Parts: sequence; structure tokens; C-alpha cells
Amino acid sequence: MYPPSQAAYDRAITVFSPDGRLFQVEYAREAVKTGATSIGCVTKDGVVFLAQKRISSVLMVGDSHEKIFQLDQHVAAASSGLVADARKLVDFARSEAQKHRLVYDEAIDIEDLAKKIGDHIQVFTQYAGVRPYGVSLLVGGANGSAYRLFESDPSGALFEYKATAIGSGKKAVEEFFEKEYQDKLSLDEGIKLCFKALKKVTEDKLSADAIDLAVAGKDGVKVYSNAEITKYL
Repeated sequence: MYPPSQAAYDRAITVFSPDGRLFQVEYAREAVKTGATSIGCVTKDGVVFLAQKRISSVLMVGDSHEKIFQLDQHVAAASSGLVADARKLVDFARSEAQKHRLVYDEAIDIEDLAKKIGDHIQVFTQYAGVRPYGVSLLVGGANGSAYRLFESDPSGALFEYKATAIGSGKKAVEEFFEKEYQDKLSLDEGIKLCFKALKKVTEDKLSADAIDLAVAGKDGVKVYSNAEITKYL
């Protein structure tokens, strides 16, 4: 009897192939790789989130296409991949953050929230009748006087970074940060560095309507207006 072909594992539920691969998870990662670039950067004054939005029509209202989300007073997230999947994960994360406040009367730790998101994503790689989330998130914010940034991927794996990116420009942005990033950047320096990184991976001219910018700091999450973004452009 012949062993099943790769196509059998492609069409099946998420099961291991004979060489130990989960094709459905790998395909979900490919969905992230085709997404618009989102960038996260830790500075001494907060975590900077910068995300590019793909506006497919001049008739589209840019604000209706969110790439950066506030999860709690002190934490935000940027997404790349399937926008609808990102909204579902954001709703889950917001619910977990509020549960923590109700039970413990304190803000949830950034790492704890990131782990809860990762655990939730990982469940969808195990069971029949579900598919992996086709989205990655950058989750970051204030942990007391410190700032932390985590990346989740469709397998549920979590990694902490000082600066990173997700989406189609991930590799190029990370190479740029490896050369240019420095510890203890000021907030303004961090924002400018993120814009430089985004310009490295964008062929089209950047416009404020096609960009989301936010900072998660000790005073909360600030979402920048189009006028403020234009100044950096």
C-alpha cells in the first residue's frame, strides 16, 4: 500500500505529515507573509507600533481598515495577515485583559497576556474542524516602568523582541533594525526609525491615510492622528 501523498495532508485537518510538518500551519504563515508590514519597536518611553494599510480604492475610508488595536489601557497590538482573524484575536485579548482586572484589580502583565493569546492560537492547531489563525500579532506595552514587545505566529509560538516586524517586509525590516536599532532610544527617535524601516520595504509613496501609528506608554495608548503622522512623513 502506497503512503499518502502530500496532497492528502494538504486537504486534511491539521495533522503531522510523515516528515513531522504541519502543512496547514505553514500555509497560515504564508498568509501572514503576504500581509502588509507592521512594525514594533521598544524605546525608553514606550512601545512604538507602525503599520501599513493596503487601501485598494480611493473610495475606501482609511480609518475603517484598522491595523493597530488598543487591548487595555497599557497595551496595544499590531496585526498582519487576515484582518478578520486579527479582530477575533483582539476581542479575545481584550476579554482576557478585562477578566484579569476584575479578578485581581490590576493591569495584566504584558507577557501573561501574550501567553494567553499564544495558547488560544495553539489550540486551533490541534483539533478537527478548525483551521489555524492566518494572522500574526505584535503585542506590547508598559510593564510598570519597563516596556516589552512580543510576537505571536500562527503556530502559537511567542518571541520577545526589542524591535521587529511582521508581514511581507519582515526580513528587510529586521535586517535594518539589526544595523540601526539602539537601546534607550527616545520616543521620537523610535518613531523616526520605524518610518525609515517602513520606507525601506515600501515602493509606493507613503501617505497618512495608509498608515496607523500608536504608542503604548506609561500614560496609556496614544493613537496618532493623520496630521501627526504627516509631520513624520
